Amino acid sequence: MILPIVGYGAAVLRKKAEPITKDYPKLNILLNDMWETMYASNGVGLAAPQINKDIRLFVIDSTQIFENMDDEDKKKYPDNPGQKKVFINAQIKDLDGDEWLFNEGCLSIPKIREDISRPEMVVLEYMNENFETKIEAFHGITARVILHEYDHIEGKLFIDYLKPLKKKLLQGKLNDIVKGKVKVDYKMTFIK
Repeated sequence: MILPIVGYGAAVLRKKAEPITKDYPKLNILLNDMWETMYASNGVGLAAPQINKDIRLFVIDSTQIFENMDDEDKKKYPDNPGQKKVFINAQIKDLDGDEWLFNEGCLSIPKIREDISRPEMVVLEYMNENFETKIEAFHGITARVILHEYDHIEGKLFIDYLKPLKKKLLQGKLNDIVKGKVKVDYKMTFIK
């Protein structure tokens, strides 16, 4: 089932999410709904807070980014062709590599895209959909997507990385999102 994406301004997007256990009710259904919602919204990642669930859960599929790149651009990224994964109760263990800029957007903050600087590599400890604990390093675009979604479960948004003047210039658009005055081609909900 395609779920509505929570718009900027909702309290759930600013709350640190809670861990879950393997007996979380209907987890498999929730995961299927998250994948379906992410793809229907043309996203490459989706965190539970974006569907109004304050739990430490997110999904990513960075393969989609590479599908839209030409062969020359694909060679620039060590993580080509990307990864599709579920992350439960993720915790960052290490960040490494040079910071690099890449243009990011967010389903909860539609119509706004900005260049954001993030490290090249992240090491995460997390559980997969079978609640098997993993510790894994991710690089390049996959690391960036993971860090973006990880921020969601920490109550952070990509616009928090912007300089104050840039954020001030975007304030009118952000206010419109809070008020639900934005048109998108996916389901959204605007709650406080």
